[in-house]
Formats: sequence, C-alpha cells, structure tokens
Amino acid sequence: MPRYRRAIIPGGTFFFTVAIANRSDDLLVREVDRLRRVYRSAQARYSFETIAICILPDHLHAVWSLPKGDTDFPLRWSLIKSGFSRGLCVTPPRSARHVVKREKGIWQRRYWEHAIRDDLDLVRHVDYIHFNPVKHGLVARVRDWPHSSFHQDGARGDLPEDWGGDMGEISGAFGE
Repeated sequence: MPRYRRAIIPGGTFFFTVAIANRSDDLLVREVDRLRRVYRSAQARYSFETIAICILPDHLHAVWSLPKGDTDFPLRWSLIKSGFSRGLCVTPPRSARHVVKREKGIWQRRYWEHAIRDDLDLVRHVDYIHFNPVKHGLVARVRDWPHSSFHQDGARGDLPEDWGGDMGEISGAFGE
C-alpha cells in the first residue's frame, strides 16, 4: 500500500484541489448547499480559515490556513468528503474495494495539496482559484460564477468587480 507524503507544517497555509470521481458530472454544483453545510460543520468542529474557495461542477479549489500548531488537513477533508457523501443516492456501480472501504465512489481518493511558500505564491493561487470558472469556460467573467469566494473579496473591496476582465470581449484562440 503506498504511503503518501504530506507536508507537515504546523499552522501552514495550503492550496487544495479536490475532485469527484466522475469528472463529467456536475454533482458539486447540483448539491452545493449540501457541500456548504458539511464544509461549515467540519470547519466548526476543527477550525481552519478559508482564504479562497471556488466550487466547480466536478472539483473544487481552496486555500486554507490551519490554526497555529495544527497540521491535520487530511482529517478535515475526510470529514467534508464523507459528510457530503453520506445520504446521497449512489448511482455509479461500486467496486469491491469501495464496498470494503465503505466508500460510495463519489470522490477521487486522493487530492492535490500544495504548501503556500510566501505572499506571492498565495496571491497566485488565490487568483487561480478565482479565475478557474472562466478557464473552464463556465462563465465569461469571474464575477458571474456564484460559487466563489471572489464575491466576498469584492464586497470587502479587495478586488474590483471587473477583476479578470470579460472573455466574451476577447476574440481569437490562445494557448491551445
């Protein structure tokens, strides 16, 4: 059995990508209220600061800062993933391995985490999170995606409402 090395940085700040198993499904936005409820519950039980978050149809990105001396972000993600899955009607067939591990097969087992190194790294990851719905072609403007912490940053005046521009006004094919 592989043993994954996780960054152990007490009170660290981390960027995460967490995805569902079926990347063609829109489960996270269909069940966004359930996800928010479970997320708040895990946050109340084991505190952490959400610096930025964006929920997309099949994955989410978040930047968290853990409390001083705390390193256990895997516990928090486990609570969020299991709490979200509990009570959901399962349609995909489950493998014997999922049954043995009492998994519904909704989430990818692993997730990506990156320890934020400095202020510039933090800014870049928060920008990436906010711009992700535009990158995936879900909206033309960052402000049009409802499931993003961008709106809180905008309301505080940290970012202008038109941050990220309007992809509908740009013509041509870039980077592909």
